[in-house]
Amino acid sequence: MSSTSQHVAIIGAGPAGLMAAEVLAQGGPAVTVYDAMPSAGRKFLMAGRGGLNLTHSEPLPQFLARYREAMPHLKSAIEALPPQVLRDWSEALGQETFVGSSGRVFPKAFKASPLLRAWLRRLDAQGVKLALRHRWIGWDEQGRLRFDAPDGVRVIESSATILALGGASWPRLGSDGAWAEILAAKGVSVSPLRPANCGFSVSWSDIFRDRFEGQPLKCIALNFGLHSVRGEAIVTRSGIEGGAVYALSAELREAILRDGRATLNIALRPDVETGDLIAKLSAAKGKQSFSNFLRKAANLPPVAIGLLQEAAKASGLSLAGLSPTDLARLIQAVPVELNGIAPIARAISTAGGIAFDELDDDFMIRRLPGVFAAGEMLDWEAPTGGYLLQASFATGAAAGRGALKWLECKL
Repeated sequence: MSSTSQHVAIIGAGPAGLMAAEVLAQGGPAVTVYDAMPSAGRKFLMAGRGGLNLTHSEPLPQFLARYREAMPHLKSAIEALPPQVLRDWSEALGQETFVGSSGRVFPKAFKASPLLRAWLRRLDAQGVKLALRHRWIGWDEQGRLRFDAPDGVRVIESSATILALGGASWPRLGSDGAWAEILAAKGVSVSPLRPANCGFSVSWSDIFRDRFEGQPLKCIALNFGLHSVRGEAIVTRSGIEGGAVYALSAELREAILRDGRATLNIALRPDVETGDLIAKLSAAKGKQSFSNFLRKAANLPPVAIGLLQEAAKASGLSLAGLSPTDLARLIQAVPVELNGIAPIARAISTAGGIAFDELDDDFMIRRLPGVFAAGEMLDWEAPTGGYLLQASFATGAAAGRGALKWLECKL
């Protein structure tokens, strides 16, 4: 069988699947990318609505550490397609990148659509075919792929298959996690899919909820156990979310699943020494209201003052009755009890997936020879900041290389 007679089916037209297609197309076999949606890269485009954070500019050792326990399994793939190579790839498609003030890397266009259009044109020129509105429903008795297609069930033979179906967040964009049951039925170990980079529910008072829904808490520090992160959060009607919350979401999620609750401590003025804050709060209040006093003395916005009042009421205390020392300590560690996890459909990404023990070094599923997996289907999670897309691109490329190696062995 010549390489030109070999056909690789890639299921999932997101970053991992399209990157696998590019690697394979350069290697010779015919490549078709199947996707359930009417167009490719829908979740990729959604990610680009906030500026398309492609990757991060921090040194590779620190970068890799963001993947925590999954780092040893992702290390070789990311080292083979590191952040700078991803930036070069983007620029080769006509989309120059820049490093933001936080170290995050974005295309200068600050959106995903120009990059995706250029990428799809290049893939088309390389001979990659797209089969849209094809929802994968498993294999038949002969091991052929089965799809629900516009004209009914289609059966496809492939020389190799790459699964890049995503997790279960934003299911309306195509990644609904239905593949987990299909693989589990084949004996593949799949860790339960759970929300990652998600918000959490809080029992706000009606007054606080109605007044401060949608308000940002800026320049804060969040603390949970041994973990601390600086950034911003947003008060939602049902709780709290935002970049700083997402960075702690794994620890908070596991605590809530274990204990039913988790207490998040918020430092409202992390850049001010507690002693200096005590001194400011010891000044005479005069005739001004206590809220106005806090606004001026501690430089707190109304939403932060409202958060303090929520914490005081929950403890049965009067905020105005606290000593300057106790008030300063509260400002630097406002306890917020989280009592639930946002639904997986609203999470930015997914934890859980195919256990790495099920994969060989080329990302092939050991129980299913010739079937590879990449992207968010695998059991890893990472914070926002470019790490999600970087690992999706890198594992897609690694699975593509693995499939090429598999095909060469079959020749």
